[in-house]
Amino acid sequence: MTDEIVLYETEERIARITLNRPETLNAIHPDTPRKLREAVERANADDSVHVIILQGAGDGFCSGYDLKIFAETSGANSVIQEMPWDPMIDYKLMMGYTQDFMSIFRSYKPVIAKVHKYAVAGGSDIALCADLVVMEDTAKIGYPPARVWGCPTTAMWVYRLGPEKAKRMLLTGDLISGTEAKDMGLVVDAVPSEKLEERVMELAKRIGSVPKNQLMMQKLMINQAFDNMGLASTQMTATIFDGITRHSPEGMWFKHRAEEAGFHQAVHERDSGQNLG
Repeated sequence: MTDEIVLYETEERIARITLNRPETLNAIHPDTPRKLREAVERANADDSVHVIILQGAGDGFCSGYDLKIFAETSGANSVIQEMPWDPMIDYKLMMGYTQDFMSIFRSYKPVIAKVHKYAVAGGSDIALCADLVVMEDTAKIGYPPARVWGCPTTAMWVYRLGPEKAKRMLLTGDLISGTEAKDMGLVVDAVPSEKLEERVMELAKRIGSVPKNQLMMQKLMINQAFDNMGLASTQMTATIFDGITRHSPEGMWFKHRAEEAGFHQAVHERDSGQNLG
């Protein structure tokens, strides 16, 4: 099954990368980041490809890390250590995942994320690494683990929204609709579900008509501004903090509650608005 976690296909100047765990709303499997990076590298190596569409199979773009694997299963795992924990073991793993996601951002070929239904938690990390995000107007995006058990390691919220709006999202963990995300400036467009593919293809064909060298230069120039703003050091801090959130008292409560009652119940309690910590 891991060979099919991410699908890859091309048509004319467009490569299409599909997250392919529809039975879990494309939740992130331990192999997903690497498979995603390999697909991006494949598109970059294909001289016929000018632009990439990134999408999810089934009923959502991506629901975040698979909490059935990482939270609900009893005991330690790759993201939860027994105490005392070693922050650098955690950092090595999660920075690896972050750099895999950032292959989308670093891709020489522009990437359009096509978001339907949900781009939540780690799924928002993936979507916001794309150059352009087009959402269904009723789709939801956000980072609920900002409440407990997460810090967005790519840090793309602040670079896309600026400090105040990023704080509005990450100090609440709220989900917002595609329409709200467009109004906030987080995504380039939000359209009815029946228009999503049409709008994405309109952008992909327009971008795809530009020579590859021009696309590469424009993207490198814009990305360099992010690097000059300290993107690498911000991501280092975010990734360290992400590990801390999972090993804090509240983070360990979430893990134990997921083991006890299932991750759906733990998430419901975390996101319900009740006082935590």
